[in-house]
Amino acid sequence: MSIFNYKQRNIIILISIIILGCFIFYALSDFLPSILGAIVLFTIFRPFYLYMVDKKGWNRPLVAVLIILFSFVVIVLPFLALSFMVIGKISELNSKNFPIQDWLVKIDEFTGRTIGKPRFAEETVQKLGTYATELFPSLIGSVVNIVLMLLVCYFLMYFMFVQIKQFEAGLLKYAPFREQYALKFAEELRNSTYSNVLGQGLIAVVQGALLANGFWICGIPDPLFWGVIGAFISFLPVVGAPTLTIPAGAILYAQGHPAKGILLLLYGVLFIGNIDNVLRMMINKRVSNTHPIITVIGVFIGLPLFGILGLVFGPLLFSYFLLLVEIYETNRMAAERLERIQSANEEGAT
Repeated sequence: MSIFNYKQRNIIILISIIILGCFIFYALSDFLPSILGAIVLFTIFRPFYLYMVDKKGWNRPLVAVLIILFSFVVIVLPFLALSFMVIGKISELNSKNFPIQDWLVKIDEFTGRTIGKPRFAEETVQKLGTYATELFPSLIGSVVNIVLMLLVCYFLMYFMFVQIKQFEAGLLKYAPFREQYALKFAEELRNSTYSNVLGQGLIAVVQGALLANGFWICGIPDPLFWGVIGAFISFLPVVGAPTLTIPAGAILYAQGHPAKGILLLLYGVLFIGNIDNVLRMMINKRVSNTHPIITVIGVFIGLPLFGILGLVFGPLLFSYFLLLVEIYETNRMAAERLERIQSANEEGAT
């Protein structure tokens, strides 16, 4: 006969589950970007998959493979190519052939005369270059790690799609809240993913393209490179791509092109900045409203964990966390309301 009662056994089992879960999470921590990537891609392509399978009657594995190929060609390859380009340009910042070197010399001369720091700009650029390079850990590492991450991501996503009914039924079954709240969480998770990934991605592409176009017209060297940089920092609210036109306009003004400098500054602040606001309003109206504070905190959370991918995954994780807190609060209030009703019924019966 067991020395533990039913409740004690359940507590022991729960503690064992938590301990084993922590070990499993620790073991899989290196693959967290792959898991998050699979969740994000599954959420984005789920409507298309259901349409092709349920409406058109296409083969499930075939549609899953087509989605994998499409996402790889349209999302992964361009991101890798642009990231490698950024890393290559960053490594050239100390090269005399890079046009920015002349600007750094002028800044160093000015800071040397005024504040007694003749290598201020050079040291700052070196620090920024080191920090920026650290944002791409998966790209400057071995190719094997990149391939392994992609394989895990697509492996998970493939079975999410092929066994979509069992997968979603399992999520509902083991969700720690009632079905109606689980469905609400799934809807809010979808909206948050669309807002942070598709919405922010669209804004980044548009702002980067507009910035590159403005730099090209004004004769700024390497406009494509600066457009890519602008696209990356467009994920940061308040900062955004328009801020790059401020130093660029100042440099043009100092080089004897005041008209170009002023026009570029106005182009960035008034045109690119307002395009950003218009796009955010359209996205928030159609999908959901992601508060800028969520994005800022999410970026600070994501960058140390995921590198440059943290610009996307960080705000997503923070949004998911807030959703869980909201549903927990809803469950707690519902439980308290039920307890009050039961207490009132018991008092009435007595």
